[in-house]
Amino acid sequence: MTDERETLETDVLIVGGGPAGLAAAIRLKDLLAARAKRPGVASVDPSIMVIEKAADFGGHSISGAVLDPSSLRELFPNLDGMEAPLAAKVVKDSVEYLFQDSKFRLPITPPPLQNHGNYVISLSHLVKWLAGEAEKRGVDCMPGFPGASLLFEGDRVIGVRTGDKGIDKNGERKGNYEAGVDIRAKVTILAEGARGSLTKTAVSRLRLDAGKFPMVYTIGVKELWEVPAGRLQKGEVIHTMGEPLGWETFGGGFIYGLSETEIAVGLVIGLDYHDPFLDPHGLFQRMKSHPRVAALLQGGKLLKYGARAISEGGWYCVPKTYADGLLLIGEAAGFLNAMRLKGIHLAIKTGMLAAETVLEALEHNDTSAAVLKSFEDRVEDSSVKKELYGVRNFHAGFKHGFLGGMINTGLMMMTGGRGLIDPLRPSGGHADMEKLIDRYGAGTTRDLFERGRTDGKLTFDRLTDVFHSGTMHDEDQPAHLQVADPNICETKCREEYGNPCEKFCPAAVYEMVPKQDGDPGSLKLQINFSNCVHCKTCDIMDPYQIITWVTPEGGGGPQYDGL
Repeated sequence: MTDERETLETDVLIVGGGPAGLAAAIRLKDLLAARAKRPGVASVDPSIMVIEKAADFGGHSISGAVLDPSSLRELFPNLDGMEAPLAAKVVKDSVEYLFQDSKFRLPITPPPLQNHGNYVISLSHLVKWLAGEAEKRGVDCMPGFPGASLLFEGDRVIGVRTGDKGIDKNGERKGNYEAGVDIRAKVTILAEGARGSLTKTAVSRLRLDAGKFPMVYTIGVKELWEVPAGRLQKGEVIHTMGEPLGWETFGGGFIYGLSETEIAVGLVIGLDYHDPFLDPHGLFQRMKSHPRVAALLQGGKLLKYGARAISEGGWYCVPKTYADGLLLIGEAAGFLNAMRLKGIHLAIKTGMLAAETVLEALEHNDTSAAVLKSFEDRVEDSSVKKELYGVRNFHAGFKHGFLGGMINTGLMMMTGGRGLIDPLRPSGGHADMEKLIDRYGAGTTRDLFERGRTDGKLTFDRLTDVFHSGTMHDEDQPAHLQVADPNICETKCREEYGNPCEKFCPAAVYEMVPKQDGDPGSLKLQINFSNCVHCKTCDIMDPYQIITWVTPEGGGGPQYDGL
């Protein structure tokens, strides 16, 4: 049967309705409005479309988040007169090293973690507000439309095909089947965030990462709590090091006061760890059990939960950001300052630079790579390059552990970003995971892994947290987590790594279950894809790289309102 697909035409297609994509749309509309007021200038009125996989803009947006407002103020010069959802201006910040049962507060907060003039925010609320501003300007904002695949003519990107709807779990069409739409565009901007599925395809097919270091990621796990007033000052920011992470694992915690009664608490862990039994969700529960953190949360109520991957490789890992008909912006391209723990302002700024580039291309009626290259030139000449080049070897410095990383960080701050070696090659990501025999010795099996107990008040199991993420997927659809060879999971991975997918997934998606009732020695992989919170950790951390995350049916996934 031949698919009857609708084709839509637009001039500019933006995939991903986060801060980068929406900033690009808003900036382009504002530039066009200013251009139209200039006398004697030929009219240019391109159509602009933003598609977003979440059912509502902001629905899949999650971050810590402390916002550096510099780019937002550039995007909106009258920001102070607008009702932007900037929850709390930072009034106090500190860094604490957590020991097993105690803490040590650093007498001086390191400059990169000083947040004077910044804001504690909910990224989902900011994105929802940005979408409203885009719509006011006439941008076609389309939530519930996941970009399923790129459209090519040769090596030129000509648009995106959105996901089909109404396919059952066996791949058959249901009565409500609706074919995805082919959206053709003069230029496509990918703003999908970390490990975007279309970005992954474009980078691989067009070899945009040639000559670059591979991207390195972290996973951030976060909860939003309602607590008795007075536990944490509104606008207070605390970053933690030490417990529950060991000396060899990159990462740290954060505690942010959004209001007098709302606290955001989270843990970030490098996805270049060595231990195949490492459990990010379990470590986060341990963090909350620390006396310092427990004192803030006890008697409170868990409101929301979420998790996401974070692009932390730095400047040397940013791929080529342009091709014929294509631009990569924001965290999809790796524009994030891991040392400052900030990327929203860089997403907004690169979105604005993309808008300037696209306007120039449309004026010349030429969206070839030769013209779109000016985006890279703009980045080079902007605050983005200045900021990221100054921290270019930060994450890579921790590949041999915490102590070496801190020494390299100190040297890097004194040498303008150079550190010990420049460029310093980052860790191998998933390739750094050790096999069971190397980590624990002969005879170690997956069955020796023990997940910590939870009390249902301060600490929670993964399914309870998934409930608090608001995640919903129609279970009668194909799994959007595609495993190329499940036999590897049942045999080789079980023996060599102990099925780490059961540990690194913060949403209990992967489960090894008996093939036959009562036979624990014969296991098969069960994918509980309806639990998926779209963090992409499995796509990143699987030691055999046989898991591919693709977009589910439009609108499915978490509901991160407030995160």
